[in-house]
Formats: sequence, C-alpha cells, structure tokens
Amino acid sequence: MFRKILIANRGEIAVRIIRACRDLGVSPVAVFSEADAKALHVRMSDEAYCVGAAPSNQSYLNIAAIIAAARKAGAEAIHPGYGFLAENADFARAVSSAGLTFIGPGPDAMEIMGSKTSARRAAVAAGVPVVPGTTESLESYEAARATATRFGYPVMLKAAAGGGGKGMRQVAQESELLSAFETAQSEAAAAFGNPKIYLEKLVERPRHIEIQIFADAQGNCVHLGERECSIQRRHQKVLEEAPSPIVDAEMRCRMGEVAVRVAQTARYANAGTVEFLVDERKNFYFLEMNTRLQVEHPVTELVTGLDLVHLQIRIAAGEKLPFTQDDIHIRGHAIECRIYAEDPDNNYFPSPGKITLLSAPSGPGIRQDSGMYEGWTVPLDYDPLLAKLVSYGSDREQAIMRLRRALQEYFVGGIKTNISLFQRISQDANFQAGALDTGYLDRLLAKKRETAQSAPEAAIAAIAAGLFAALVPGGGDLKSLDVWASTDSVQWVVTLASGTPSAIEIYVDLNGQPNVGTPSFLGGSSYVTSAIDAWEYAISIVGQTATLYRTQSTGTYGVVQMYPVVQEGSRYHVAIPRDMMRGSPRRWGYQVLVMSGTLSDFIDPLEISQKELWQDLSTGKRNDIPFVRVHSK
Repeated sequence: MFRKILIANRGEIAVRIIRACRDLGVSPVAVFSEADAKALHVRMSDEAYCVGAAPSNQSYLNIAAIIAAARKAGAEAIHPGYGFLAENADFARAVSSAGLTFIGPGPDAMEIMGSKTSARRAAVAAGVPVVPGTTESLESYEAARATATRFGYPVMLKAAAGGGGKGMRQVAQESELLSAFETAQSEAAAAFGNPKIYLEKLVERPRHIEIQIFADAQGNCVHLGERECSIQRRHQKVLEEAPSPIVDAEMRCRMGEVAVRVAQTARYANAGTVEFLVDERKNFYFLEMNTRLQVEHPVTELVTGLDLVHLQIRIAAGEKLPFTQDDIHIRGHAIECRIYAEDPDNNYFPSPGKITLLSAPSGPGIRQDSGMYEGWTVPLDYDPLLAKLVSYGSDREQAIMRLRRALQEYFVGGIKTNISLFQRISQDANFQAGALDTGYLDRLLAKKRETAQSAPEAAIAAIAAGLFAALVPGGGDLKSLDVWASTDSVQWVVTLASGTPSAIEIYVDLNGQPNVGTPSFLGGSSYVTSAIDAWEYAISIVGQTATLYRTQSTGTYGVVQMYPVVQEGSRYHVAIPRDMMRGSPRRWGYQVLVMSGTLSDFIDPLEISQKELWQDLSTGKRNDIPFVRVHSK
C-alpha cells in the first residue's frame, strides 16, 4: 500500500479522496490554485502545494507543476479525481515517467476508451450496438454537413476528448449546424485542450443509463450494476440514482456483460463507466466510456456496500479484485443531487461569493460529500459544484422521502444554490413514477412554477412573524412562541422559561402597501415590521425566500439574513439557524412550522383553558387560520 498520495483535483472530490486515504492509513497531499488557498481540501490534507494562478490551465491542468509538487511531497501515487487531467493520457504517461503510480487506467486504454471516437470503433469491433454516427473526428464543417445530411437531422455534436456536457450541441436542422459546430469545437478545446468533435444521430427521448465496471491488472473484470442518469440540464447530469427504475435483473445482466466486454477489449484496469442510451423499447446503445471515477459514484457505493475509491487505490497498488461477479448484489435504492452554486431564478447563472451560513442535512439514510464550509468564498473560476447530497432507502419510495426531508433541512446562505430545483423534482409526479428521459428536466422547467407566493396571505404573514422568533428580546429565556395570523394582524403568545405567557400584537401588511418608515422595495410582498432594541427590522416574503432587513446608521435597510421557505402541501416550513437567535447560546434554535387548520387541532385543550386569549381563539371566532408554533431545539 502507498504511504502518501497526491490528489490532483479540488472541491468535494478532493475531500472524498482525502477521507479514503485516511481510511487506508495513507497520508493525503493536496494541490491548489491561488484562488483555492482557503479551500476545504487544502485544510483537510496533511500537506498542500500551490501549483499556479486561478485559471485551470495555469494550475489544475499544469502537468509539470503537479508532478513537481508530488516529488517535493514524496508522494508515491497521484489520484486525478474526475475532470481536469483525469482522462488525459499524456498526464498518465508523465506520472509513470516520473516514477509515480497513476491511480486510474493505463494511458493506452485511456487513449482507446477516453477518446469517444476510438471508443466507438472499439465497441463496433467488439460487436456492441452503438448509436449511428461517425467513428472518426470531423475534420471540417463541410464534413459535418455531409455527415449530418447522410444520417438525417436531428443530430448531436459531441467532444471527442471528454464528457460532462462540454462541447455537446443538439442540431435540429442544417441552418443551426455551423454555429453549433464552431461552439462545440471552442468549448471542447477550452474544457479538454482538444477541439475534436464527432457526430451521432439523435435518439429521441432516450434514457441515459450507465454501468460501473472495475477491473484489475490480473485480468479480472466485473460490473457493479447501473445508474440512471437521465435527469440532465444542458447535457449535464444533475440527479442520478441506482438502480434504474426500468432495469430488471435480466436487463442488468445483459448491459453488464456488454460493459465488461467493452472494458476487456481495451485491456482496461481500474474504475470505469460504460454509458448507454436506452430507447423506449429498452434497446440499449453504447454511447461512450468514462475512464475515471464518476461524480455519481456514491449511489453505487450505497447499493453495493463497496468503497470505490478504496478499490481504485488498492488496484493501483497491484492488488486483485477482492470479489467476483457472483458476489455483487444490489440492495436498496440511492439518489444523488448535485448541489451547485447557481441561481435557478437567473437561468442557473453561477453564484460565487461568501457562504455566510451553512445548515447541512443529516439523519437516517443521508450522506453528503461536500467541499464547502461556512465562511468560505466560492470562486468563479471553476465548475460551481459545491456538494453531493445522497439519500438511501430500502426502496425507491423511501429514498425519495428521505431526500425530500434532507432538502428541507439544507440551507446555504450568502449565495444562490439549486436546492430548490431538487425540491421541485422530488415532488414531481413523473419523477416519483420513474417516468424519465433526457428531456424530462427541460419539460419540468418549462411548466409554470407554483411557489409559496400562491399561499394564503395570512399564511405568508404567519411565516414572516415566526421569523421574528430569532429576534425576541431576552431570547435566552424563551421556551416557546406561538403565532397565528388573521387578515390584518399577527398575534404572538410568548412563553418564557419561567412559564409566564405574554402577548404581543404587531401589524402585518398583506397587500404590499408599505407602512410609514418601511422601505418601498418591500412593496409587492407581504412583510412585517417591529422595533427591537432601537433597531427596526422588516421581513419580506417573496416566493420561496424570506429576507430579514435591519435599519442601518444611515437610515436605510440592509439585508441581515435570508431563509428558505419550503412548501409541502398545506404546510410551510422555515428553518431559523440557531446562531441567529439573539442573546441565546448556540445550542438554541428554532423550526417554524405553519399549518392551516383549526387552532384546537394544534394546541393542548388544557393549555387553552388556562389562557383566556387562546380560549377566545379556539371558540370558532378565528378558526381555520394559519398557525405557527415555534419551539426551541
């Protein structure tokens, strides 16, 4: 076993490999760019070396600098992770030439299968069904036009040297071909250092299903089942699951045998993924092979019980596979969401910036592979992937329910993320039924989105009032806070630790008409204002976000914090981080739950009998109105 491994990557995958190294008693070494000096993988490693400026071609793609760092650290092997140099045969050769071990396939197998065109030729030679298209790169636009005419539109242009949706363009007709050809070439060159592209006939409404394979240097090769990867945006996977909702044991066996045959054709060793398109009749076609660890490998780990990074390292160290195909069994169901720093309300534009607050999910069946921490500034220079949230259950239904619960717990403050996208997907009937194809997400996003703005006005007001729980004076003594809303006001009952109740009446504007002294930019949303400790605060509810404002010395309002508002049927959840509770220890926190129904359904009748105010509200005068109960956690 190696004593020291350098990880030639960044972000969550670097953290994942660091943890695997520690499991095996191996010392992990990180590399970083100037922009990543404070990144989590740098903090977690035993040693870290700067390999250049922020641009990837000056740092994470700088082969000479990475090998120099490995030598300086005394590392014996280099793990490339995924992306960057992971599928670069020249890098693998340079590592070997430096007397180090490359944790991945050999350069010859990488050249055969890492190039999409040579992989298609190998698949054809092995008798594997492929999507109709070219087996050589397109040398010019004229060649692309002639080929597209021969196969017939629509067609797909793809980068020959990489994946991940980079250098990929769908072309519906000839008038779109030139622009798509030039864009795909430039994108492929920027992402992989290779502008070569090829062409395939477009398969209508396919599923994207891939098979994980593992092979050792002794000639043993097995498959670890499939992953459903059909939920994509701009040809980039965003949610994956294992097993696929449509693959049964017989189909899994057939696809697995084909994947193993493809790998053996290239004399492949280590981890690899063979990708297929599956049509509506369950016919499958070889698409490409990724000669590296995949982003979505955790779902396979959860349903097989295997650690794929451990296996990569052990095989690179010369060990043989510790199991045979008969030992592989699929148990349960796993779903992975890729959490990105991007703005769903602004065409998923990247959202770099400082993470001011991080509330990560946990609990039964939840795994998170993350490269972020509270206080870290997300750079603009790289792929915006922050973390991978993975749920596991005994079946798909349980995995979905656990995923929905985890997404409700998840909050990243200071930047925008795509968490709301997964909340929407997980509640969609077609997703729950497993009715998926690669166009699923585009169709879902095209639908008119229902948000918390469609909630009853009084419910929105109750949410706003509940957020003030974080600002109750003397909050350290707070035991509970109960809030309910009518059409024009919100009533609080505050119970202190001593058991003494008190009531506070505050005004709520439900029509977006600003109060005197309330900033005009809050117009158009429900808000509530209150003066606390000589500061004036305002809560604005817009869609699925609640924003807390506070007056500044200049008299203007500034944003203090943003909170997620999650709708689940007739209930609305708002999580208040425990740190935000003024005057109270960090162990305090609040979970705001808004419920529509009769107050007596939610309040103990014995408590009501002891409080005249609650008696009045339970007599039917103001029943069936939204109600909030906030308790310390």
